[in-house]
Amino acid sequence: MNKFITVNAERCIGCRTCEIACAVAHSEIKLQTLLPKETFSPRLKVIRGAKITLPVLCRQCENAPCAEVCPTLAISRQDDAVIVDQSLCIGCKNCAIACPFGAMTVLTQEDSQALKCDLCHEVATGPACVRVCPTHALSIMDAKSMDEIIQEKRETSAAKSLVSLTQ
Repeated sequence: MNKFITVNAERCIGCRTCEIACAVAHSEIKLQTLLPKETFSPRLKVIRGAKITLPVLCRQCENAPCAEVCPTLAISRQDDAVIVDQSLCIGCKNCAIACPFGAMTVLTQEDSQALKCDLCHEVATGPACVRVCPTHALSIMDAKSMDEIIQEKRETSAAKSLVSLTQ
């Protein structure tokens, strides 16, 4: 199972700290200076609605529709994540159209490139957005975490069924 980041919408305050951390983590410029607007390219986007605010980011799909439509095979699975190899990307935008979550961004500059969450796979401490979220609205989900959640839901469901049978 691919790892992915989950969002607790009740905790998200829309501060965009996750966007900034993501842009910095993927920039050659670190916190010594401000990131120029041209190079501010987070791999997630905080969306603000009337009643909810939350970041939208790649779900690291097992069947990865973005990878399926990539004509140059620039998108592939590596280390439990779906990664874009920028050296192969031609900026055709097929991946952005195919993504059911709107999590792909294609920068159309001199060298067009597709951007998506890569779980900060090259950073030993893991995803920058998860580390910096002040309300802990973001968390990394892996197979073990998923199994624990499923087991907890099964136990809750069984307990509710048992209560209703005894009444």
